[in-house]
Amino acid sequence: MRGAVAALLLLLAARPGAAAAGQLRVCADPNNLPFSNREGAGFENRIVAVIAQDLGVVLSYTWWAQRRGYVRNTLKAGLCDLWPGVASGVEMLATTAPYYRSTYVFVARAGAAPAITSLDDPRLRQVRVGVQMIGNDAVNTPPAHALARRGISGNVRGYSVLGDYAQPNPAASVIDAVVQGDVDVAIVWGPLAGYFAATAPVKLRLDPVLPELDGGVWPMVFDIAMGVRRSDAGLKQTIDRELRRRHAEIAAILADYHVPMLPLSATPEP
Repeated sequence: MRGAVAALLLLLAARPGAAAAGQLRVCADPNNLPFSNREGAGFENRIVAVIAQDLGVVLSYTWWAQRRGYVRNTLKAGLCDLWPGVASGVEMLATTAPYYRSTYVFVARAGAAPAITSLDDPRLRQVRVGVQMIGNDAVNTPPAHALARRGISGNVRGYSVLGDYAQPNPAASVIDAVVQGDVDVAIVWGPLAGYFAATAPVKLRLDPVLPELDGGVWPMVFDIAMGVRRSDAGLKQTIDRELRRRHAEIAAILADYHVPMLPLSATPEP
């Protein structure tokens, strides 16, 4: 373990403009539960805290809202070195081995009707459907694209992944819409759905979206990893090793946050 610590310290100390040695510098959103917030209450906060403690280094944060230009203004600006919670294999970064795999889910009130589990369920043309969106066209997340290619649009209401950032938990509005009866069913990224459904004032049911790959183009399931700059091969190796070593603890944290999890293609070695 001392060798892993030494490798990390040398990596940080050698980089021009880097923070003092002995820190694990993490990029994170300060208002993005269940993933992260400034109070350290997200599951990504807890996971990187486990890694920093195991390495014997100080955990420090660069807080930046996850908007357009996030990577440019954080990792590529040299303000931080590690971004937890990115899709495995994202092109702009080097990514670690995935530490969990999750899915989009259908969210509906429990017992309201037989569950919708497929994008091909004909009821999706009749009920009010909430879907997460990123931009202004409401067709830029995989479920929104999947609905659009089926011609399902008039009964669809979009809810921004970004939300009203002036409010706490801005992305939770899509779950609130199901709770309040504004929509009959919503299609939501699993970790967000699991976390907010667990504390909702009414009982909700979550069902994985099928098919997992729609039309051979739009995935509903993603492997989630941590990202570093492509030049930071040493840090990537260190974090990969820590993700393997602390696999059981990380899985327990994800379960605490009610993250819907699917098996990884290969279970990390202890």
